[in-house]
Amino acid sequence: MSTPLLVRLMQEKKSETEPPCSSHLWVISVLGRDRPGIMRDLLKVPAAMKVNVVDLNQRVLRGLFVMSMIADFEKAEASPQELESCLQQMAPSLGVEISLLPLELYRGGRGGNKNLQAVTILAKDRVGIIYDVSSLALEMGINIDKASVTARGDLISIEFLMDFGDRNENEIRSDLRFRCEALGLDVVVQGLDKFRKEKRLIVFDMDSTIVDFETINQMAQFVGVDAEVKNITERAMNGELDFEEALRERVRLLRGTPISALEEIAKDIRLTPGSEELINHLKSVGYKTALISGGFTYFTDILKARLGFDYTFANQLEVRDDVLTGEIEGDIIDAQAKGRIVNYLAELEGMSLDNVVAVGDGANDCLMIQNAGLGVAFNAKDILKKVSDGNLSRDNLLGLLNVLGLANRNADLL
Repeated sequence: MSTPLLVRLMQEKKSETEPPCSSHLWVISVLGRDRPGIMRDLLKVPAAMKVNVVDLNQRVLRGLFVMSMIADFEKAEASPQELESCLQQMAPSLGVEISLLPLELYRGGRGGNKNLQAVTILAKDRVGIIYDVSSLALEMGINIDKASVTARGDLISIEFLMDFGDRNENEIRSDLRFRCEALGLDVVVQGLDKFRKEKRLIVFDMDSTIVDFETINQMAQFVGVDAEVKNITERAMNGELDFEEALRERVRLLRGTPISALEEIAKDIRLTPGSEELINHLKSVGYKTALISGGFTYFTDILKARLGFDYTFANQLEVRDDVLTGEIEGDIIDAQAKGRIVNYLAELEGMSLDNVVAVGDGANDCLMIQNAGLGVAFNAKDILKKVSDGNLSRDNLLGLLNVLGLANRNADLL
């Protein structure tokens, strides 16, 4: 069978300007209808001719079988042309189209060392998202090595394998997050080594992360000191006040509050959209889960029973005669304590910190986020975004499943 026209034209064009390609590496591309056994049938001929397949990428897109291989002919018992002839004869019966081209025709011109990063983009689905991100990458001098798309209802997740090259990694990560956020896109960036590490434990902040409000603000509203408490809370979340000082000051404002007030708040506790489904999914695939809160044990205990957290840590309100005294018992769970607890849980579970995920929203979560192998800022303040691996907006908490590789997907990134 004659060489396909496209291949002939490209080979002739190349021969006009360069010496014949002497590389023994060739690209084999296959496109057609998917069916059981198609990969085996396609690989049978190269194997029989002792052609070594050194790289392969295969996926199925809505019933369409797509496969690319790098084949090494250095020690093969057939030439690329002979293999192509055999494959072309098989193609009609297999329902596919096949082409072979020298790898040299595909090689890019990028030099230098590779710095591969796994970049997950999450957003409400719309036209042009992939174009927007690929345009950003081009503007920033980032090469895209691989990409795959997963749709989950209205949410689209795009996983890129990006090469940051010799650029300053921290600067380019920060710039990429800033540009994506300006486009309304959530982004999480993980170094390839950490991305490949299995995640086994996930720790969450409670207020404004798993729970869709600040519980201390709800308590303050119940007893009529909400304006004062809310102001202190906001300043503490932004890192303007020492957390322990701010917490003790707010709790003093709650002196005299009956336990019945906490019971009323607990009856109407409102979870962040997607949080219950997220926790259930994580537990179903074997994750250990923890709640590490600068709030109060009264509410973390309720959430532990409701959602099945393996561990919970929070501050203990002092109660006398069923009334809050305005004081806190024991040590304060502040930023330093949260960081220590992450380390403690990793050691307790016999795992590396690279196996830990942390999710939070405020300044009090900075060390927790930094200590974990993957730190995600959720609907967060800028101070936390700066130290995190990425950010998720309020409506995208469930998108964490995509970041962790746990959502249904069309293809694997790696």
